[in-house]
Amino acid sequence: MSATRIPSRVRRLNKVQKISVAGVSALAVASLTFSLVPSNAEAEVAPQAAGAAAPVAFTGGSAQAKTVQDSLIAQHSTAEQLVKAADAAKAKAAAETKAKAAKAKAAADAKDRAEKAAKAKADAKKRGTEAANRSTARKPVYANNLDGWIREAMAIMKKEGIPGSYEGIHRNIIRESSGNRWAINNWDINARNGVPSKGLLQVIQPTFDRYHVKGTKKDLYDPVANIVAACNYAADRYGTMDNVDSAY
Repeated sequence: MSATRIPSRVRRLNKVQKISVAGVSALAVASLTFSLVPSNAEAEVAPQAAGAAAPVAFTGGSAQAKTVQDSLIAQHSTAEQLVKAADAAKAKAAAETKAKAAKAKAAADAKDRAEKAAKAKADAKKRGTEAANRSTARKPVYANNLDGWIREAMAIMKKEGIPGSYEGIHRNIIRESSGNRWAINNWDINARNGVPSKGLLQVIQPTFDRYHVKGTKKDLYDPVANIVAACNYAADRYGTMDNVDSAY
């Protein structure tokens, strides 16, 4: 029997596929041989018929050989299709697994970012609260007396850029009111004009209104507001309250 030529696509099968095809081919050849070689009984009954058939059975172009060849090609083609289908299914499964892993990673990353953002927000809020607490804790508490009033007024004056020393302010307060925040002058020219001097530094209302510093009370008798407004006026007219040594 002449050698059967296998198409090129069959030759591209991998090792496992080739073994499978080889097994199928061997079975086919065995089947063909079995069908072509007569049994002992047939040889005894019709030896001449078997002899006459022998040249036909092994002729390279016989119909039976062609049928075997077509069967082998069909089997190889089916095996190749099955392998391709298996490979495609495997590739699809791998792609789905990869997509699921990517989706899970994206979700994990988003959760991690959200947690970090929430933590950063909480930390910022905590720092703000701590800073506010420190600021509150550092805010000085001034005594409710002449010394405390002067010191609180000087802190405001420093912030506003108004000059004046403790000594200069204290000296003028003692001369003007003896430290009495409710002091009022009802006999000088200002009183006769209907605007008596009032408070620690004996300030008249129009002067207080003009030189009042924002953040202090709008009350002429308030000791801190009185000191700051008077020092603001003295700075404008005399350079500083330290330069004032008499009625001003």
